[in-house]
Amino acid sequence: MKNLCHAQAPMASLARLGVACVAIVFAGVASAAAQQEKPKAAQPEMEAKAIDALKTMGAYLRTLKTFGLRSETTIDEVLDSGQKIQFGGTVDFRVRAPNGLRAEIVSDRRQRQIYFDGKNLTQYGPTMKYYATVAAPSTIRELLQIMDQKYGLDLPLADLFLWGTDKDGVSDIKSAIGIGPSRIGGVDCDHYAYRQQDVDWQIWLERGKTPLPRKLVITTTAEPAQPQYTAVLKWDLNPKFDDKTFTFVPPKGAQRIQMATADASAAKK
Repeated sequence: MKNLCHAQAPMASLARLGVACVAIVFAGVASAAAQQEKPKAAQPEMEAKAIDALKTMGAYLRTLKTFGLRSETTIDEVLDSGQKIQFGGTVDFRVRAPNGLRAEIVSDRRQRQIYFDGKNLTQYGPTMKYYATVAAPSTIRELLQIMDQKYGLDLPLADLFLWGTDKDGVSDIKSAIGIGPSRIGGVDCDHYAYRQQDVDWQIWLERGKTPLPRKLVITTTAEPAQPQYTAVLKWDLNPKFDDKTFTFVPPKGAQRIQMATADASAAKK
């Protein structure tokens, strides 16, 4: 059989042969190029201004000796079916550093109050009128550690008391970017977004001399449904407190019970 390149074939046949040869050549070139130029994984962004904004906020928060704070919150819970259900609530803080804290937590499903006077920690449930009081360390920062590790109590917005300290978690941030200007509750803010292991979160910081956090959105990326927690914050930097604010006085009919430890709660599960 004669070589196809020298056969006296009609022009149409030659054209088809030429197209096929060219296609084969280009396919080979494209394949080689694809192997040589594999796309690189995108590198996480780490903008210095986004990290600096957190540090500035933390330093400012640590200067606040007394403040009141009301947070309007929403939280997603995921059903076994995968459907997300959203619940609303409020958290009211009264704080006097370093040893006075009162929190009133109200949600669609429960109410509780936290009192700390530098000596004792009390948790009270207004609905059932049960309360538990235990000895506590002398500062809010130490209190948070005891609440978490010993009693398994989660204080909403606990990071407010850790930003600006060596426990602020800034070193765990894997991505930090500035999003742009925004307004929260009529206040001019700057919007930032961060990524950590299993968590994406956003924060809106007030502009100017009082870089207060005005809104938080936290997304749990470790779960397929990616539930979110949102808090919109309203601050009072000139509150009037006295010692009675942080001292729990059992209401009439209230019953004292023992505060469960984290180990005991885990054993029941």
